[in-house]
Amino acid sequence: MKILICISKTPDTTAKIGFADNNTKFATDGVQWIINPYDEWYALVRAIELKEADPSTTIHLINVGGADSEPIIRKALALGGDEAIRINSESSDSFFVASQIAQVAKEGNYDLIFTGKETIDYNGSSIGGMIAEILDLPFISHAIKLDIDSSNALIAREIEGGEETDKINLPLVVSCQKGMAEQRIPNMKGIMGARTKPLKVIEPSSTEEYTSIVSFDLPPAKAGVKLVSPENPEELVRLLNEEAKSI
Repeated sequence: MKILICISKTPDTTAKIGFADNNTKFATDGVQWIINPYDEWYALVRAIELKEADPSTTIHLINVGGADSEPIIRKALALGGDEAIRINSESSDSFFVASQIAQVAKEGNYDLIFTGKETIDYNGSSIGGMIAEILDLPFISHAIKLDIDSSNALIAREIEGGEETDKINLPLVVSCQKGMAEQRIPNMKGIMGARTKPLKVIEPSSTEEYTSIVSFDLPPAKAGVKLVSPENPEELVRLLNEEAKSI
């Protein structure tokens, strides 16, 4: 079985957020970059577990990004990826990114394509569905469990008020979230081995981009809390009506 894991570079959750060039670009100075947690902890680790159950499985990683993405790609290789492909582009357009990944995936003839349910910076949740549409493959989102039985995948996913279990023929695209696997830390053997694992860099194919970033804005600063005496409910109603505009 061949598995393709889509990984993205995102700022660490503790990074201080700021913008540059008249708020049109994310300010990267001093930012610590990590593998998007949904890609690493759930998609990649579940693929590693499948490989441990079936050693004939191969795990390929794919990233759309610049050379500064290579440290996080090497970490993913250290965790258990067999080889990696970096598509040399800094585009933030979801369709462009999905199209680049889909072209590689089509040529690679993969049985499973994993993405995280979303990235923690853009929260778009769109790449997996777009890849599936371009490749004309089934797509299951927000998967919390996946098992393989011959040429079928048995997948549990969260739905409103419960869980849904689906049985789907391979190949397919799956977006993964919490529950799919447990976080792992690379060991020394993996870190040393990652240095020599193949990392192929290819140029992007010509694909139209449909979106561009106009500007970024930070959320407004939170106002102080107003305390209202329980003996004065009229004042609470007035504040909710006139200031909070919630009633």
